Amino acid sequence: MHPHEQSAWTPPARDPAEPEEPAQVGRILRLFRPYRARLAVVGLLVGASSLVSVASPFLLKEILDTAIPQGRTGLLSLLALGMIATAVITSVFGVLQTLISTTVGQRVMHDLRTAVYAQLQRMPLAFFTRTRTGEVQSRIANDIGGMQATVTSTATSLVSNLTAVVATVVAMLALDWRLTLVSLLLLPVFVWISRRVGRERKTITTQRQKQMAVMAATVTESLSVSGILLGRTMGRADSLTTSFAEESERLVDLEVRSSMAGRWRMSTIGIVMAAMPALIYWAAGLTLQAGGPAISLGTLVAFVSLQQGLFRPAVSLLSTGVQIQTSLALFQRIFEYLDLPVDITESEAPVRLEKIGGEVAFENVDFAYDPEAPGRATLDSIDVTVPAGGSLAVVGPTGSGKSTLSYLVPRLYDVTGGRVLLDGVDVRDLDFDTLARAVGVVSQETYLFHASVADNLRFAKPDATDEEIEAAARAAQIHEHIASLPDGYDTLVGERGYRFSGGEKQRLAIARTILRDPPVLILDEATSALDTRTEHAVQQAIDALSAGRTTITIAHRLSTVRDADQIVVLEAGRIAERGTHDELLARNGRYAALVRRDARSARATRGGVDGEHANAGAVVPQNV
Repeated sequence: MHPHEQSAWTPPARDPAEPEEPAQVGRILRLFRPYRARLAVVGLLVGASSLVSVASPFLLKEILDTAIPQGRTGLLSLLALGMIATAVITSVFGVLQTLISTTVGQRVMHDLRTAVYAQLQRMPLAFFTRTRTGEVQSRIANDIGGMQATVTSTATSLVSNLTAVVATVVAMLALDWRLTLVSLLLLPVFVWISRRVGRERKTITTQRQKQMAVMAATVTESLSVSGILLGRTMGRADSLTTSFAEESERLVDLEVRSSMAGRWRMSTIGIVMAAMPALIYWAAGLTLQAGGPAISLGTLVAFVSLQQGLFRPAVSLLSTGVQIQTSLALFQRIFEYLDLPVDITESEAPVRLEKIGGEVAFENVDFAYDPEAPGRATLDSIDVTVPAGGSLAVVGPTGSGKSTLSYLVPRLYDVTGGRVLLDGVDVRDLDFDTLARAVGVVSQETYLFHASVADNLRFAKPDATDEEIEAAARAAQIHEHIASLPDGYDTLVGERGYRFSGGEKQRLAIARTILRDPPVLILDEATSALDTRTEHAVQQAIDALSAGRTTITIAHRLSTVRDADQIVVLEAGRIAERGTHDELLARNGRYAALVRRDARSARATRGGVDGEHANAGAVVPQNV
C-alpha cells in the first residue's frame, strides 16, 4: 500500500466494551518483560512486607490475652519490640520496592516514548502532511505521561495489595472463620461495582485524551511564529482565543466527568468497609448472647485490626482495577501509533554502495498520491537519465509534479509504477544509510532548529570541525553575515529560524547541504527566496559545489537552469519537452513560453525600465 492510500491516520474510536482487553493486557505485560528480574525482587519484597505486617495483630492478641493479664513484663517487652520491628521492616521494604518499581516504570515509559518516536521517524511523508503536529506531540507527551502512575506503581500496588489481602484473609480465618465470612460477604458486589466504574472511566478517558490532542494541535498551530503572524495580521486573535476557550471548556467537562465517574459507588464501598468493625462487634455480641462460643477480647481486637488492615489493600485493589481499565484507553492510543503500517521500509536484503557514482535514472515512473483514484496520477511515464556528474533541470507550471519527482530519489515517496535507479540499483533496494549518504536535498521549505547556527549546520555532519563549518558557510555566501552577529556561529536562530530572513535561511540550508557533501544534489526551488544579487552569488557557490556531482534542480524561476545539461518541462505530470536551453528556445514551445513569462515578470519587477529585454518574443533575459 502506498503512503497516501491511508485516508485517515487516526483510527476510529473503538467500543470500550469490545472483547479485546485480554490481548491488550497481555501486550502491556510484555512491556515489562525486560525487567522481570527487578520485578521478581519487588515481588519478594512485597510478599515479605505483607507477611511481616500481618504478624502485628497476632502480637497484639498475645499482649491482650497473655502478657498483660498474667503480668509478664518480659514477654510484654518482647512483643512490644516485635510490633516496633514489624513497623520498621515494613517501612524499609516499602521504600525499596517503591524505588525499584518506580525505576522499572520509568524505564517502560522511556521504552514507549522511544518506540513511538522511532516509529514516527519511519512514517512516510504523507503521514505528516495529514496529521496535525499537536496530535503527534499529544500522543508522546499527554498519553504516555498519563500512564505514569499506571506503569510506575500499578504493578507493585497490585502485587502488594493482592498479597496483603490473601495473607490477611488467611490470618482472619485462623482467628475466626465465622467472622471472616461476615467480613467477606459483600466482596463480590464490590468487585462488580469497580469493574463498572472502570469501564465508564475508560470511555471518558478516551474522549479526554482526544480533546487534549485537539487542544495541543490548536496551541502548536496558533502559537507558533507563523500562527501569531497570521492571527494578528488577519485580526483573528480574539476569535482564536474564543475558539481555544471553547475547546478548554469541553476538556473541563470531560475532566469533571472522569473524576466523578463512579465516585458515589466507590464511596459506598468505603462506607461499608469502614462500618465493618461495628458489624464485627455486633456479630460477636449476638453470638455471645445466643450462647455461642465466647470470643476472647484479644482475638476480637486482633480480628478487627486485621479487618481494618484488609480494608486498605482491598479498596486499593479495587481502585487499581479501575485505574488499569482507565489506562487501557491510553495504551490503546499509543498502540495505534505503534501499529501504523510503515510503507517505506528497507529491503530484506539491502544493497550497500561503498562508492557512489551518482547516476540517477527514472524508468517509466508513475506516481499517484491515491493510486485507486482514476485519473489522479501526479506523474505519468517519466523516463529520464541523469549521468553521474550531470545536471537536470525540471521546470513547469505549478502543480505539474516537479517537486514530487525529486521526492522519489531519496524515497520520501515510493513510485507506484516503474523504477528510480541510483547507479543502476533500484532505490527501494538500497539500504537507508547509502541513500542518506548519496542524496542531499535543499528544499524550498527551509527548516532550522531552535539551536545555534553551528548546531544547525552540524546536523548534516555531527563531527564537522569549525573550519569545515566556516568553509561551507563561505561557499553559501553566508559567512560574513554570521560573523557580523554578536555571538557569531553560537547565535540562536530562533523558532524555525525566524531571526533570519528568508534568503539567509536558504543560504544556511545550502551551507548545511554543502557540509554534507552528497554525490547527488536535489535543489527544490533552492534559490526561490533570494533576491537577484544574492541569487547570483549563491548560484556561483552551487555551481562550484555541483562540479562532478549529479544535480537535479527543480525551478519555477528559470534564472538557475540555462546551463543545465538537460531540461525537462513537465505538464500535468508528463514530459512535454526536453532538451538543452538553446534547443528548447529554438523550438519556441512551452519552455520558450515560460522564458517569456519570466522576462515579463522581471521587467515588471524592475518597473519596466529594462529596455535591453524589450523584445520578449524569443529573446532570453541575460540572467536566465
